[in-house]
Amino acid sequence: RGNTVVGVDVSREKIAMLREGRSPVVEERIGDLIAQQVAASRLTATTDSAQAVADTDIALVCVGTPSTPSGSLLTSYLEQVSEEIGAALADRHERYTVVIRSTMLPTTCEEIVLPRLEAASGMCAGEGFGLAVNPEFLREGSSVRDFFDPPKTVIGQIDVASGDAVAELYEGLPGPVYRVPLGVAEMIKYADNGFHAVKAGFANEIGAVCKALGVDSHIVMEILTSDTKLNISSAYLRPGFAFGGSCLPKDLRALTHRARRADVPVPILESILPSNEGQIDRVFRTIEATGKRRVGLFGLAFKPGTDDLRESPMVALAERLVGRGFELMIYDPQVAVSRLLGANRAYVDQRIPHLSRLMASSPDAVVNHAEVCVVGAADVETIAALERADGRIVVDLVRFPGSVDFEGDPAYIGVCW
Repeated sequence: RGNTVVGVDVSREKIAMLREGRSPVVEERIGDLIAQQVAASRLTATTDSAQAVADTDIALVCVGTPSTPSGSLLTSYLEQVSEEIGAALADRHERYTVVIRSTMLPTTCEEIVLPRLEAASGMCAGEGFGLAVNPEFLREGSSVRDFFDPPKTVIGQIDVASGDAVAELYEGLPGPVYRVPLGVAEMIKYADNGFHAVKAGFANEIGAVCKALGVDSHIVMEILTSDTKLNISSAYLRPGFAFGGSCLPKDLRALTHRARRADVPVPILESILPSNEGQIDRVFRTIEATGKRRVGLFGLAFKPGTDDLRESPMVALAERLVGRGFELMIYDPQVAVSRLLGANRAYVDQRIPHLSRLMASSPDAVVNHAEVCVVGAADVETIAALERADGRIVVDLVRFPGSVDFEGDPAYIGVCW
């Protein structure tokens, strides 16, 4: 949109890739955009946060806020970056605006970010510098599309000037803009993700009941989601496999952990992750019940179109299959072990340390290996390979295009239909 952007990260490998115009992640349109903007000298990257602050007018803080072992929010990265930006502001005379994009629980900005910025800079928020919370609502796999056509823009502001600086970034984009107190902006992301997770878990439980009663769960859900007056939206309401990724699971853990600390019972929210685990267990037991030992897995990332393996239910399923002695082979065209970086690489190294040995270069290789084909993602090549998979059992987790040709065949098993 014409801005000059400086990316800051501790990973020298990511910095080098960005400087060369290459994307460190797999995502629709991201690679082309990065290459174009680096070539146009509008995008660069550095490990020097102080220089980045000196060269810019606004900072978008996007560091991770993962779960601790107890489920609470890990804020150490927020603390570190707040101190670094604050120190850089000490030598600055023009007003600067710090905008937190990271997902964080209400009061985190006021209790953790703000005091560190003020202490390191020697300034007061709202006077020497601006402060805002601007949660992102970009889905992995379609983030560029979501940026240009957002469902909403939420700006939590410590003062009007801070909100104005953020609003200017999105001027001209569609969708409503909400300028609210900091805590509201922090909480909306948890409300959104809590609801998305509820919808996904709800759809899977309804699907499981429908399957037991011989009812087509997708017809049920089509009718339910057609009611836009009471049922709001069809997003996430599609029976299938468990949800995963770097947002929904950890945000649910953080929200329920905070609720327990406040002595607020949230039995529905606390039941979602066990329900989600139950969906993984349901699929595993379905595979186990076939009596076959050679399994092919199509898809490993937590959703198609990305290489993000963090808290992917497909990784959890693969880990369980390997642990129980199944002969596993995996195909995911977006996942190249050699290209995985940072937390993504660390996660899979911990869960499946020998993943590269299990990956196949083509869907036909998986079909030729497998007695049971488990479909967690289906591109055109995978569907074509499945059509040639005579004599194999197909366990469908996504109701892939063309699956209607398999339905009625005893070798075809729909997880929730």
